[in-house]
This record gives sequence, structure tokens and C-alpha cells, in this order.
Amino acid sequence: MKTVTQVAVLAVLGAAGAGWHYYGEQVGLPPPMELIGLRSNTSQAATGGGGGAAGPVSVIVQPVRVGQVVDRVESVGTVRAREAVTITTKVAGIVEAIRFSEGQRVEAGATLVQLDAAALRAELDQARALLDDARSQLQRGRQLQAGATIAAQRLETLEALARQAEGRVRQAEARLEELRVTAPFSGRVGLRQVSPGALIQPGTVITTLDDTAKVRVEFSVPEVHLARIRVGSSVTARSSAYEGRRFQGTVAVIDTRIDPATRSVRVISEFDNADEALRPGLFLTVEMVLEERERALLVAEEAIDPVGDRAYVYVVRDGRARRQEVRLGLRLPGEVEIRQGVNAGEPVVVRGVQRLRNDLPVRVTESVSRPTS
Repeated sequence: MKTVTQVAVLAVLGAAGAGWHYYGEQVGLPPPMELIGLRSNTSQAATGGGGGAAGPVSVIVQPVRVGQVVDRVESVGTVRAREAVTITTKVAGIVEAIRFSEGQRVEAGATLVQLDAAALRAELDQARALLDDARSQLQRGRQLQAGATIAAQRLETLEALARQAEGRVRQAEARLEELRVTAPFSGRVGLRQVSPGALIQPGTVITTLDDTAKVRVEFSVPEVHLARIRVGSSVTARSSAYEGRRFQGTVAVIDTRIDPATRSVRVISEFDNADEALRPGLFLTVEMVLEERERALLVAEEAIDPVGDRAYVYVVRDGRARRQEVRLGLRLPGEVEIRQGVNAGEPVVVRGVQRLRNDLPVRVTESVSRPTS
């Protein structure tokens, strides 16, 4: 029965100690052991009774420094050509000549494939001859009209015949042009899919054409970052194919919709690609800058005293450790950004935090300018 009573007392003391750690220390209440008169003389000597015989606690401090903080999000993306098309033909015909080499860079309007046009050329020549004849008759008719030796109706007929001949010529020229397959924009052609002499049908794939002087990289970002995504934000990409190389680009387009399955938004960035190292389909790891803060407040990571979902630091003021709640920002290697709670240059304790409590006298033995770990 005595043992049960002792256990109960210890449990009560433990609960009281935890409550003091969360709340009592903030308002300067003494520990629960002192309240019930059970604090030992040894404990009083260790803490100095708030600055007694044992003296202040020795600590190492670091001033809150001002530095640049860059908030990034990482994703994976795929390279796409700025412009990409599959080259086909609109009409049936026999391949007369192939005027490109695989992998060649071509200019807009350049002839890629010429289909056999012998029959159409003959048709065009005939149409042009008919047009010349119609124009000659019309011209003679107009000259005779001045002498009233030709009826007005006959003149109208000659004009109609001339217009019909012009239409046949334009039609033959258009059909002849369809037999010449051209590049719709400047770019680099891919592998050839046809051979000279082959009979091809409308829609037959001839090759591909990609404009890779500037490429697009598509990736997705979680919707929680949507408010901080901006067109023009910096994007850095890297690939296992190019060890150590980083490609720089910017955000060009942000999708207007959120993917309901992944709860993410699609982002398209553009990269200059003068050496064409980035090829369509290449897999990239992408980092996008969400926010940059030039004058962020930073403290050493070991200065943070976490309690539940809160965080505290000890600021040395007037020779005493003042326990200050802070709001944390980004975590950097060895440092943590403080968004609220301290000011630039204030000395915070980075060594000896575990021995401190609010308003305890301290003695600064060293002040460091950078994280101590």
C-alpha cells in the first residue's frame, strides 16, 4: 500500500512538472518542487536560486544574422520541343526526290520531299496555253468593239472564257504545289520514313520536325504552392545524362486547372537550348524558386528549443536568458529562418540550452558568428 502511494505521488509531481514546463515558466512561477517545499539544497545550489552561490550558467551565443533565403520546390519534368510536327503528305504520289538528310537543320519553307509531278506539269502547261489563247481572243474582241463589228454578248463570252482559263491555271498550280512537301517552320528533321520511288498515300509519315533552339519543360507542382507560382520565376533543371551541369529557365505558362487526381497544377517552363543538349523526351529533375527573401533572420539550428508544436529560443538580455517563442521559416544547412520573435543582431544561446530556464542568469563565454555544428 505504501508503494502504491509513492507511485501516485510521483505521478502527480511528474504531471505538475510538465505543466510548469509548458506554462509556469512563461510567467515566472517557481518549479512545483519549490511550491511544495521538496526542492533539495543541492538543486538550489545548482541553479543558484535564480543567481545564487553557484553563479550564472555559462553559455555560448550567436547573434541573429541577416541572410538571403530562397524557397524552392522540386519536381520531375520532361523536355518538349517548342514546336513539333510529324511531316506527312496531303496527296497520293510517287516520291521523286528526298531533299533532306536525317538530323539536318532546315529553314521554314524548305522542300523536304518532291513527289512525281510530270502529269501535273503537262496539265499546267495545257492550262496556260488555253489561258493565252483566251486572252488573245479577248484582246482582239475589245479592239473590234470600237468599230461596232462585234456583238456585246460575244465580248462577254470571251471574258468568261478567259476567267475560266485563269481558274484552271491556278488550280493546276495549287495541285502542283501539293506535290512539294515543305517545312512549316525552322527546326531539325528526324529519321526518314520513306524512300525514293515509293508510292505514298495521304497521311503517310515522312519524318518529324522539331524546333529545339528553345525547349519547354513540363512538370507538376502541388496545389499548396499555387499562390506562390509566378510566370517568370526561375527554374533550374538537371539530368543524369549531363552530370554536374545545370540548365537555367523560367516559368512560361501555368495551367488554369488543378488535376483532381494528383491535386497538382501543371507548369511549363522554357529553356534556351542553343547547343541542343536538351532533346525532346529527356527526363529532368526540376527546381523552381517560389520565393526569395534578401533579408531573412537566421539562427543556428541548435538554438531552437521545440516544445510540442511550438518553438523557442533563449535570448540573452541584461545578463539573463529570456525564453522567447518564435515562428520558424525555412530550414537551411545548419540554420533555421526565424519569421517572427527575434530581431537582427540579438544574441541567442546556441550551447547550454538544455540547462536554461526563463530569466536564469547566464555568463556568455563565447560569441560565434556562424553555426557551431
